[in-house]
Amino acid sequence: MTTPEPKPRGRRPKTEEPQDLLAADERYRAPALDKGLDILELLATQPHGLTRAEIVKEMDRSASEIYRMLERLVVRQYVMRNPSGDRYALSLKLFALANMHPPLSRLINQALPVMDDFARKAEQSCHMGVYDRGNVLIGAQINSPRGWSFSVQRGARVGLLDTASGHLLLAYADEGSYTRMLAEHTPLDGEVPITEAKLKETLSTIRQVGYLERDSAQSFGVVDISFPILGPDNTALATLTCPYIRRIDRHIGPNLADVREHLREAAKTLSLTQGMAREVA
Repeated sequence: MTTPEPKPRGRRPKTEEPQDLLAADERYRAPALDKGLDILELLATQPHGLTRAEIVKEMDRSASEIYRMLERLVVRQYVMRNPSGDRYALSLKLFALANMHPPLSRLINQALPVMDDFARKAEQSCHMGVYDRGNVLIGAQINSPRGWSFSVQRGARVGLLDTASGHLLLAYADEGSYTRMLAEHTPLDGEVPITEAKLKETLSTIRQVGYLERDSAQSFGVVDISFPILGPDNTALATLTCPYIRRIDRHIGPNLADVREHLREAAKTLSLTQGMAREVA
């Protein structure tokens, strides 16, 4: 008569894992790590966070071990407390880690050929922006092949609240990410202030039409056209922006409407690419 093996602890209910992963789990168990990951996975499904008591109940573990693990996750900034201190939610640290060099490099590698094709068709420059620590990081930039263009340098950080890229990222963020992005924002040099009412109005318009087109808040004579690069959950992974300038000499190039459509197609292509890549993964 064989004695049944004890049921493994530290695994969230209703989680199905492939047999090879289960076998590996039995050979290389790390209970403390499992507890931390279980908490992160649980909080990832809770946009408004959970109290410590709710986490203990969901995890089916003792209050003391959950408390210790939560405190470590807070110290390491993977989890944050709300201002009243009674609820816990994921911070953006995991998001930031996911957007460090390897994933960002893959996104850039996929984007550059599409951006280059846009620049040749539109005869304009374009750049790709991603969220970075409260503002926007320019991850990729392509100049116009004609030599006449306005460009933003790759690696530059631009404002979250006064740029087309920033407004697109906010408009296509989920509720939890939106709140954290605003909380992490710190004004950059020269930032143009915006009221809360005006910001909400702008973001609502973006969601209705799917893009943003307006005079630049940083430079005269520049019209910013920006589209989101969307993931499969319809949140913005990045933005694609063209700082459009109109030539007034005898050269006849694509007009504003043509450039807008070229940029729309480029963003759509990259959104589909990102969606398919995630499905395959």
